[in-house]
Amino acid sequence: MTALIRDAARPYTGEALTALLSPATRLLGLGEPTHGVEAFPELRNELFRHLVEHEGYRSITLESDCLSALIADAYVNDGIGTLDDATSRGFSHGFSAMPANRELLRWMRAYNEQRPPHERLRFYGFDGPLETAGAASPRPALTALHDHLAAHLDLAWSRETLDELVGPDERWTNPAAMMDPARSVGRTPEAKKLRLIADDLRTLLAAHAPHLTAATSPDDWWHADLHARTAAGLLRYHAGMADTTPTRFGTLVCLRDAMMADNLDAIVRREARRGPTLAFAHNAHLQRHRSQMQFADQPLQWWSAGAIIATRLGDQYAFAATTFGSRGSDVPRPDTLEGLLSTLPHARSVVDPGRLAAGIDRKLTPRVPADHTYFALDPATTDQIDAIVFVKDI
Repeated sequence: MTALIRDAARPYTGEALTALLSPATRLLGLGEPTHGVEAFPELRNELFRHLVEHEGYRSITLESDCLSALIADAYVNDGIGTLDDATSRGFSHGFSAMPANRELLRWMRAYNEQRPPHERLRFYGFDGPLETAGAASPRPALTALHDHLAAHLDLAWSRETLDELVGPDERWTNPAAMMDPARSVGRTPEAKKLRLIADDLRTLLAAHAPHLTAATSPDDWWHADLHARTAAGLLRYHAGMADTTPTRFGTLVCLRDAMMADNLDAIVRREARRGPTLAFAHNAHLQRHRSQMQFADQPLQWWSAGAIIATRLGDQYAFAATTFGSRGSDVPRPDTLEGLLSTLPHARSVVDPGRLAAGIDRKLTPRVPADHTYFALDPATTDQIDAIVFVKDI
């Protein structure tokens, strides 16, 4: 290891990480290389506490269902419900099973308990109501949006009309539709009508924003807009599930991250006067360069939510990628980035990518991990990362 490489790394602390970021940062994306490894959400919790206590952050958002997250936020903000209920119902993708997520909600609630509303921490999800096996019914999002508008405006559609068009929720959530477009209802005549209605309802929400905000509150309007984005995004995603062309899966991953980016954009705008936001998700959803993966024997490429939001925020967006060295018998080769970082003396390191690149005197090869769920960092893309967090062993 050269002195330049040693000098590029510091023991992991929140202060060491934020020292590498632009002071203009409004959204910090902290990526993890795989899901289900407790070391990364624990590291996230440690960073978030530092950001709250020393950097003025007042919100965090996770790669989790944006509507389910409202349950978790109600608990951490106002003490509504219990920690058990907020944990079990406030996360999607099986993330409720991770102790670090329960601990995050517990700490946020304790922090908020003695503080006025404007100083309290907020919890968000920025993913859609999507799971690996499919997508949710649009009914909850559509009806919540409809009810908000109907309380103040004369609408051309009744709740009964929406219910008839949606039909049984099981039609929308059928897991067989993920692999078989013929099983999807996303392009039926009813679904097409619902997409037009969702678009019209969202336009009404925007057009009457001054009146609706005055009649309710900015928070109520923001939540209505969240349901409007979600309804439109779900209907768009279901239409993608009904696509019969070879590019179907590529379309779905693009639609998902576009929905994520819109949610991140809305969160940053809502939090603008309160402070920056920490976003936590897989590296592939937050990185600036093009993401890629194999799914159903197809190579997929798409622009991540981080790449999309970076085009809107510029230097107000920062990305810190995490990766690791050894995982049991899976030890990185010396000619990989992870192999090189494994020679660092620290159990957890914060690495300056620019200084690291200056100290590398040979071409590194991308790591091929034993676990297909782990995405290694591409050495050729480190110039698009603001900070690397390296965990030597997990």
